[in-house]
Amino acid sequence: MHGFFRAPASRIGANKIQKEENRIMSNASIAFDHVHLVSQDPQSAASWYAEMLEGKITAKQEVRGAPQFVVVFGGATLLIRGQRPGEEPGRKGGLQWGTDHFGFHVKGDFDGYCDGLKKKGVRFTLDPVDFSPKVRIAFIEAPDGEVIELLQRKG
Repeated sequence: MHGFFRAPASRIGANKIQKEENRIMSNASIAFDHVHLVSQDPQSAASWYAEMLEGKITAKQEVRGAPQFVVVFGGATLLIRGQRPGEEPGRKGGLQWGTDHFGFHVKGDFDGYCDGLKKKGVRFTLDPVDFSPKVRIAFIEAPDGEVIELLQRKG
C-alpha cells in the first residue's frame, strides 16, 4: 500500500523505513547567514562598523524604499538598513525578550584590541573580564544601541 497505510513490518524493517524517510525529509540544512539591523542613520552605522570594528562595506542598495548596507566580517554579515516607508521604529530600552546581543570572537591580544577600541571612542558597557576560566568577554554599544559582545575562548 502507498501513503500513510503500510503493511505491518518487522522492527528492523520499520527502522529501515524510518531511516529512509528521515534521509528523504532531511535533504535540507541551515547555516547562519546574517544579522539585520535597523538604523536611524544606516550610512553612519555602516561606517562605524567599518571604522571601529574593521568590517568591510561590500554593498549599498535601496531595498523596499530604504537604504541598506552590507558589512562583512570574515564569515559574518551585517545588513544595516534605514526606515522603510510606513514604519515607525523606536529605541529599545533595557533587557527584552528575544535577541539580547550578538558577539564577535577576537583573535590575538584581546585586551590590546579592547584598548584600541577605547582609543577610537567605542563605548564599553562592560570592560574586559574573565567570564569563566576559559572565556574572556567585554561588551560594547553600537550606534543604534545594539549590544555587542567581544569574546575570546582560551585553550
